[in-house]
Amino acid sequence: MTLLNDTLVPVSPRLDFDALAPVFSRAVSRLDDAATEQLDLAGIDSGLRELVRLRASQLNGCAYCVDLHARAARSAGVMAQRVDALAVWRESGLFTAAERAAFALTEDVTRLSETHVPEEVLSEVVDAFGEEAAAALVSLIVTINVWNAIGVTTRAWSVSPRSAG
Repeated sequence: MTLLNDTLVPVSPRLDFDALAPVFSRAVSRLDDAATEQLDLAGIDSGLRELVRLRASQLNGCAYCVDLHARAARSAGVMAQRVDALAVWRESGLFTAAERAAFALTEDVTRLSETHVPEEVLSEVVDAFGEEAAAALVSLIVTINVWNAIGVTTRAWSVSPRSAG
């Protein structure tokens, strides 16, 4: 496919966050590790984890995290069609009831100031996964929102084009 003007528009970093706030950056990495460990203990599979991370990143507009977690979801075995349909999951028949509950929770936690996470949304996740897994999913959603806040605010991490293969 040829575009009229095929020159990509660079998006410049605003702050080198990792270099300027290394203590905090490492703390967020440890938070991410803790959320991952909690997900392991709860038995939440890696594909769903990446879809949850991807959905929050889509909502928050974090280009780096969208790129990272879309690739990670495919690497975890999620079909490309499901990755592509995630942005319209409510309109798609490609997701299970449990996944849909997790995505609804992801959206409501990500839009916390607007939604205040209705009780029924959390209840659906507890019904689908159990309380321990629901808590692990909340941990994951909170953590990816921290990463997204850093990424969107600072543009510390760039996305580079990959080859088509």
